[in-house]
This record gives sequence, structure tokens and C-alpha cells, in this order.
Amino acid sequence: MPTTLTAFADVTTSDSALRRFLHGLPGVDAVGLEARAAALGTRSIKTTAKAYAIDLAISMIDLTTLEGADTPGKVRALAAKAVHPDPTDRTTPMTAAVCVYPDMVATAKAALNGADVKVASVATAFPAGRAALPVKLADTRDAVAAGADEIDMVIDRGAFLAGRYLETYELIKAVKEACVREDGTAARLKVIFETGELSTYDNIRRASWIGMLAGADFIKTSTGKVGVNATPANTLLMLEAVRDFKAQTGIQIGVKPAGGIRTTKDAIKFLVLVNETVGEDWLTNEWFRFGASSLLNDLLMQRQKLSTGRYSGPDYVTVD
Repeated sequence: MPTTLTAFADVTTSDSALRRFLHGLPGVDAVGLEARAAALGTRSIKTTAKAYAIDLAISMIDLTTLEGADTPGKVRALAAKAVHPDPTDRTTPMTAAVCVYPDMVATAKAALNGADVKVASVATAFPAGRAALPVKLADTRDAVAAGADEIDMVIDRGAFLAGRYLETYELIKAVKEACVREDGTAARLKVIFETGELSTYDNIRRASWIGMLAGADFIKTSTGKVGVNATPANTLLMLEAVRDFKAQTGIQIGVKPAGGIRTTKDAIKFLVLVNETVGEDWLTNEWFRFGASSLLNDLLMQRQKLSTGRYSGPDYVTVD
């Protein structure tokens, strides 16, 4: 299978060409999309399959703290929890990453001390993205220079909703280039669409294609800072987009739902979506992540219940 974007070379040569392509994508059947997402969410996962799903979900979490009150101590505690989510059971998987603001990247990196947990950093004037391009690129370069393994950027939703698709594409492409380190290696790029602000499923599909064409390594639903974040339906739509993109280019793109996923039951619903839509190739933290903080605690409590037969309750897991 070819791994190339050659077939889409003409699509991004002008704003009008990109517009024609995006508006030529099949319209989304909202009723059908939501019905399929709801139907897949009814699948029952029991016993050993549930235990496997819980461990898989833990390994896919980007353990996140993105608050104005973040301190070095809080970030170090979060890093310790990422490495040993349940100190009483060292068989518990590590999380995929710790996600912090750029000024906390070095602290997180030092706290992880070589553990197999990535450091992700939000950038590009997160969460609103309201800054000039040079500021967004400097934000990205600072995070990468501090040691970030991954960058979670936000698109300019105002530009996208105004129909300035090529501007959105060029922003992502510029940030992708800013992720390259001096030694030629690069931080992986997750592109956040803030799906709750895009209004329609058609817009989410168009944003997904812009992100993939511009070089995103992951497409991500949300910042977690608005009223509507990840939902089964919008995540299903993005999974369908990466499936179709791989079929046409051979290039695999990851998906990260973020915000509002708080329970083990929720997480398993999303894993079923992945398995049924894109298959086992995406059932790894290399290609699927959860942007979450409180989710981990519920997963740990359910894991403890499966192993001991008792429900420990929230007092038996750390808050941060």
C-alpha cells in the first residue's frame, strides 16, 4: 500500500481548491452516526475481557493537569502517579503520558526520570488559540526545547468557522515544522479541533481532513475547557476519517477523545468504538489516547474490585 499524500497534492494549492475538496466530502448522516455510536455503546464486556479493557484504557491515558494553579509539586505528584498508578499493585500499567503546560514540561520530564511515559504539552495559546502565529510557534518551540515528546495544539476555530480553511491548514503545517528538534527528531503532533465549537458533524469531518492533510499525528476532539467535549458520536466520526485516510494514503493517524470521559464504563464504550471502526491496529496507546484526569481513579477502583472482589472506593486512590 502506498504511503503518500501525492493524490492530494492539488487539494492544498489554494483556498478554493481546499474548499472544493472539503465541501465535496460525503455529508454526515447525523441520525445514523448517533444511532451507530449508541448501539456500539450497549456492548457488554465481562470478566477477563473487562480486565483487559481496563488495563488497556489505563495505558492509553494522557494524565492531565492544565490549571492556572498548577505547581511543580502537583506536576511531580502527577508524574509519580503516571508511573505507578496504584502503588499497592505494581502490575498496574503506566499511563501513556503526562500532559502539562509548556512551563511545566521540564519539571515533568525530570520527575519521570526516564520512565516509559511521554511528556505532552499543550501549545499554540491553549485553549482559545487567540494569538499571533509567531507567538504560537514560539510556544511550541519552547515546549519542544524543554523536552516535550508530544505537542497538543489548538486550531483557530474562528478562522475555520469563517471558511478560511487554507489558513487553518497552514497553521497546522507550521506547528508541525516547529515540532522538529535540532537533531532532526520531532515531537508528535496532536491537533485539537474543539468539536463542541464546530457546530456540525460536517465541520468535524472537514476539520479532521484538514488536520490529516497538514501532517497531524493525532486528531483530538477537545480541550476539556468547554461545555461539550468528547462524545461517542464525534469520536466515531473521527475514527471513520482516519480509517478512510489510511485506506487512501497508507498513513495511520491516531485519535484522542478528551474531556468528559470519567468512568470505566465510558472508557470501554470508546474502546468498542475503536475496535469496531478501525480495528486492532488502533488498540494501542501509539494510536489511541484518552485525555483525562479523573478517569484513571475510576479505572483503578474497578481494577481493584476485579482483583479483590471488593469495591475500595475513592479514598483508596490519590486525587491527583
